[in-house]
Amino acid sequence: MFEEQFQAVSANPSLAMCAILCTFLGAMYLGRMVLGLLSLVFDIFLNPGLSLTRFGAGQGHWAVVTGATDGIGKQFALDLARRKFNVLIIARNPAKLDAVVEEIRAVNPESAVKQFQLDFAHPTEAQYLELKALLDELTVSVLVNNVGVSHDMPVPFHLETEERINDIVSVNIKAMLKMTHMVVPQMISRSRGLIINSGSFVATVPTPLLSVYSGSKAFVSTWSQALGAELQSKGVIVEHLNTYFVVSAMSKIRRSSFMIPTPDVYVRKVLSRIGVRGGSNVPFTSSPILGHALADWAVDNFFSRRFWLMYNLTLHQDIRKRALKKRELAAKEY
Repeated sequence: MFEEQFQAVSANPSLAMCAILCTFLGAMYLGRMVLGLLSLVFDIFLNPGLSLTRFGAGQGHWAVVTGATDGIGKQFALDLARRKFNVLIIARNPAKLDAVVEEIRAVNPESAVKQFQLDFAHPTEAQYLELKALLDELTVSVLVNNVGVSHDMPVPFHLETEERINDIVSVNIKAMLKMTHMVVPQMISRSRGLIINSGSFVATVPTPLLSVYSGSKAFVSTWSQALGAELQSKGVIVEHLNTYFVVSAMSKIRRSSFMIPTPDVYVRKVLSRIGVRGGSNVPFTSSPILGHALADWAVDNFFSRRFWLMYNLTLHQDIRKRALKKRELAAKEY
């Protein structure tokens, strides 16, 4: 039967040309997938990335970390001190700031450390002016825009409070713009700088019921690409982190797994792979953890974006149901 089909195709030039074209396109698509996977493996396991000495490690330069008292932000502060940067940490809770300062000093007594108390959801212009004056006194070569806030639980947009919507925009977007605008001029003047913007997988696959948070992280992704293109010729590197889940208070996940690393594992990988894309095909974006990189690669290569969007909708509808039920049970117990 196969021989008869082959002869029929061979006898029809148009059909033969169509078969050849389909075979060629299929081979190209498969080749693209394979090359992407091989590139991912190389980046995750072999590509060393840029050395932090390029950005002033061990040379008296400063790293500034926002949202530095918990999770990923705290780990960035500790690891950058460990890698011989002086560190300025910024967060809203003074007691937590004091505690992290002591941890940084224990990690590396030779690193200078400063703190600045600021609630990025409700900042005053006077506070930003005070912070700008402090930053101008320091040689800032690394900025980690980590501070962020999300919804308490998955919620339809029309049911979310205006206060939470404003907080997400202020913390996830305005704070990042303010901080970057304050330090970029001095980075450009020295032709040296690294800006790390904490992103999220919800920018790659929009997430219904987390629409404001998802939209804010899409802004981070787009803006990071535009800024990265502007600054690359000036010696300033922009690194947007396309982060899946990490064990943290925000994610409400307490156990690590192949897909969900602890903050120390995640940050260590990020700092050892600066400039390496991992599983991401988005400019100036990195997925440096194997599980995250594979998820990035899978979204790019399997199914449609609508499929992933609707998958996210179903997933977060289920999460919302469970969260509401848990809240209802807690109210009854109270």
